[in-house]
Amino acid sequence: MLHMDGKIWLLTRSLQLTSFQAYKLRVTHLYQLKQHSILVTVGQDEHGINPLVKVWNLDKKDSGNPLCTRIFPAIPGNKPTEVSCLSVHENLNFMAIGFTDGSVVLTKGDITRDRHSKTLTLHEGTIPVTGLAFRQVAKVTHLFVATLEKVHCYTLSIKDYPKVELDTHGCALRCSSLADPSQDSQFIVAGDECVYLYQPDERGPCFAFDGTKLLAHWHRGYLFLLIRDAKSPNKTAFGSRESSPSDKQLLTIYDLDNKFIAYSASFDDVIDVVAEWGSFYILTRDGKMFVLQEKDTQTKLEMLFKKNLFVMAINLAKSQHLDSDGLSEIFRQYGDHLYLKGDHDGAIQQYIRTIGKLEPSYVIRKFLDAQRIHNLTAYLQALHRQSLANADHTTLLLNCYTKLKDSSKLEEFIKSSESEVHFDVEIAIKVLRQAGYHSHAVFLAEKHMHHEWYLKIQLEDLKNYEEGLRYIGRLPFEQAESNMKRYGKTLMHHTPEGTTLLLKGLCTNYQPSGDAGERDERSQVYKANSEEFIPIFANNPRELKAFLEHMIEVDPRSPQGVYDTLLELRLQDWAHEQDPERKKILQGEALSLLRRDNTVFDKALVLCQMHNFKEGVLYLYEKGKLYQQIMHYHMQNEVYGKVVEACKRYGDQEGCLWEQALGYFARKEEDCKAYISEVLHHIDQNNLMPPLLVVQTLAHNSTATLSVIKDYLINKLQRESQQIEDDERKIRQYREETAHLRSEIQELKTSAKIFQKTKCNMCNSPLELPSVHFLCSHSFHQHCFESYAESEAECPTCTPENRKVMDMLRAQDQKRDLHDHFSRQLRSSNDGFSVVADYFGRGVFNKLTLVTDPPGSKPVGNLEVNLQRDLLIHTKRNC
Repeated sequence: MLHMDGKIWLLTRSLQLTSFQAYKLRVTHLYQLKQHSILVTVGQDEHGINPLVKVWNLDKKDSGNPLCTRIFPAIPGNKPTEVSCLSVHENLNFMAIGFTDGSVVLTKGDITRDRHSKTLTLHEGTIPVTGLAFRQVAKVTHLFVATLEKVHCYTLSIKDYPKVELDTHGCALRCSSLADPSQDSQFIVAGDECVYLYQPDERGPCFAFDGTKLLAHWHRGYLFLLIRDAKSPNKTAFGSRESSPSDKQLLTIYDLDNKFIAYSASFDDVIDVVAEWGSFYILTRDGKMFVLQEKDTQTKLEMLFKKNLFVMAINLAKSQHLDSDGLSEIFRQYGDHLYLKGDHDGAIQQYIRTIGKLEPSYVIRKFLDAQRIHNLTAYLQALHRQSLANADHTTLLLNCYTKLKDSSKLEEFIKSSESEVHFDVEIAIKVLRQAGYHSHAVFLAEKHMHHEWYLKIQLEDLKNYEEGLRYIGRLPFEQAESNMKRYGKTLMHHTPEGTTLLLKGLCTNYQPSGDAGERDERSQVYKANSEEFIPIFANNPRELKAFLEHMIEVDPRSPQGVYDTLLELRLQDWAHEQDPERKKILQGEALSLLRRDNTVFDKALVLCQMHNFKEGVLYLYEKGKLYQQIMHYHMQNEVYGKVVEACKRYGDQEGCLWEQALGYFARKEEDCKAYISEVLHHIDQNNLMPPLLVVQTLAHNSTATLSVIKDYLINKLQRESQQIEDDERKIRQYREETAHLRSEIQELKTSAKIFQKTKCNMCNSPLELPSVHFLCSHSFHQHCFESYAESEAECPTCTPENRKVMDMLRAQDQKRDLHDHFSRQLRSSNDGFSVVADYFGRGVFNKLTLVTDPPGSKPVGNLEVNLQRDLLIHTKRNC
């Protein structure tokens, strides 16, 4: 605070006063910078018109007082004139002083030092300067100059300081100020009729605040205007418009952003209004100081809510940068207020602004009534645009469209671009389908590639089978395959040819119909399993046959089910065909299919038997080596010649066929002598049956006389007699040889053996001493014997034959033991079959093979050979 005795008073936040002597006479002007502890003052140290400018650093002390860093006279040129106003730039590089003679002095450079600054006269005129203000935006600096009649602007960041005359209306002293960035740092000029706002190059908006302005001040978005009471006499003289002690003054605080009066009250003799420490201080001439404290935002809003000033509350909340939750609550209360007033259109607009914060069900319940369905539609549309709608909201919106019968809105909703889709497409399709808007549902399904819904509507609702088939043909392989499995029967029923054609492509080398131009470039082959589509042709055998024949022609490795089904179709056609020539062709087709070896044997056999397809049955029996089944088939059909032919053809592979044929003919009461004779001839030739079994078999046939088997029995008896004679002769021979062997053994035991060999049996060289002789009459050189003998006690020449005999004897002894053991196990076991199977697995019943000497070896005597044969026969009999 300044004082007329030259002192400056400093007031702390705790309202304690201190002072220091700044001038000898008086202080006229003060300017405190906001961002620096720098105070600039104008005053007088001498009588007369000689104002001095002093710059004080409040942080530094000199003898207890603030340090004065600079003093210089404030006179434009050499003309003595009084200072009217003062302004300092916050960067301390500019200071402007206005004078009553209309001139403005600009100090450029560091204002706290003399050597770093220079002073020049920026503006000259005859009308007193009433207001100065610096404006800094980015790197551009402007200076606003207000006089009683005009407003100018200088651009200080350009060398020549260009000037722009903004208006021909001026203002009184202290009736101008600079707004903060919320109002784009505009220059405020308070005239008697209006308050004008100026940009550096033009005049901005104006506000019609009438009355004689005594003071204009801007702080934190508020405009302070001190207006003389209308009842007080108006003084027109220049100066500070000082009021008489009886003047009443009206202090009004305006919020220009939100367009409301924040405060208004009358005061007596207001000297100044100061903003500091978050409050506003009003100084009056009677020595009083009033404090105005701004209410917090919530309190302001509550006051506005009580007065139902919701628009003002919204603007206030936005200017105070209230969060989205707070704004949403204001919108909700405003919407509730409008809803209660009956302004449903206005209410829904406010509720739309709460989307994302307020639960949609709160709004939806209010507008479910039929008369307000259009409001509900607007809200639901906004909900979808913000992608916050769920399936229920989509359903409700589409129902609203259908209730309103608003096809244009419905089309606009569903035909929005991909980036604008804010709803669940599947739910939308369901609702449209239920409401009967099938064309819209089909459009939505096709656009968003919901193939299943598209086909369901086309095929089940619209019955447009051709279009459904065309659509499936354009789908990718996996989707085309799955949809054909689902709708194949329906399509086959209504469009059999087109469906068959599509299935042929799907099961060979599928290409979507829309990708025809890319077929050559694709290397991957997509092919479905043709067997899986056979059930689709349940009622279309003609198309099924064409499909299957196409498959085996294109892909011979088709699944077995394809061949089995095609075989069944061909057999059905063969069975129902009456034309002999055509029937023969069909028979050949069926047999050719059987010969491909792609059918399942069991299934093919059953099919051939079901349709009585003899050629196929016999082919499969032969293929499966079921020779007995072939003969039984001929037996059932009583084709005797075929029975004998089957025995001749397959008898070598399965010998029991002749026995079965004999039994078959023996049971026949017809005259089958010729066939029986032929069968007996083969049985006799190959010794397939014992004679007694043959006689027993033929005994069942009343027509078969003894003459039928006469020749067979005679031949058999003759061979038996011959065999008896051979055996008796061998017995006599074996007895003689045995007696001879015994005599030799006795001779060896009782008399000396004379060795007269002259050659070695090993090297066939003349025998020389030392030599080795054996009782078997073999002699060897000693060195030959030692080289070739495996044992000193055995003759090298006789050892192989001796070992064979010994091995046969050991085998007989071993099998004799096994036979006894086998008999005991068989008698004591409950399951005799498992015992026999076990011994078969061990090879006990295998025939003993006699290994004879290779060609060129020394022959063995007749006695040894016969002995070995008898041993072998004995072994066979024991087995």
